[in-house]
Amino acid sequence: MSPAPILYSFRRCPYAMRARMALWVAGVRVELREVKLAAKPPALIAASPKGTVPVLVLADGEVIDQSLDIMRWALAQSDPEGWRLRDDADLIAVNDGVFKHHLDRAKYPGRYEEDGVTDHRAEALALLAPLEARLADAPFLCGQARGLSDIALVPFIRQFAAIDPAWFAAQPLPRLQAWLDSLLAADLFGSVMGKFAPWAEGDAPVFFGPHSVTPAQAGA
Repeated sequence: MSPAPILYSFRRCPYAMRARMALWVAGVRVELREVKLAAKPPALIAASPKGTVPVLVLADGEVIDQSLDIMRWALAQSDPEGWRLRDDADLIAVNDGVFKHHLDRAKYPGRYEEDGVTDHRAEALALLAPLEARLADAPFLCGQARGLSDIALVPFIRQFAAIDPAWFAAQPLPRLQAWLDSLLAADLFGSVMGKFAPWAEGDAPVFFGPHSVTPAQAGA
């Protein structure tokens, strides 16, 4: 049997969340290496010098270090829910581009250089209106079942909602709020959000995925 792919991840990173969900639903078992961002392990940098997560190292040494590429690779192995049929690249590009730009600045005011925008929260909120309209026709962004687009976006909208939950709940986005709540309440999300101790060279492997047995290192 080939060794399991190695996934460098960080529990709260939205990019890593969506990669973990795709790997899980595809049934891909990986060796999970939880990263402490303040002390990134040399093995992560050696695999991907950009030093961000997620990074997936395949058994043949190939490195996939973009979250969407990891999602699509996992689903190419197995796609039991047909997520690839509900993959809207343009929708994801808006999320990963302009929405993420405003999200970061709304969440961390003062961290970034001024770009002429005074209310990044309002700018991000405006980008959610098309999603609300889209959900008028179906419970998910691309139809009657969750797909890659839903899973690619939900960690970022979750992060935006968490800036001020009461404010977000008061916005006129009832369909999007219900969509967010349903995806966060799903077993899939809960399954990938377990806590793991940061990995260090020499640690016993921690395997992540359906039917994996998690050793005592998990849950720290």
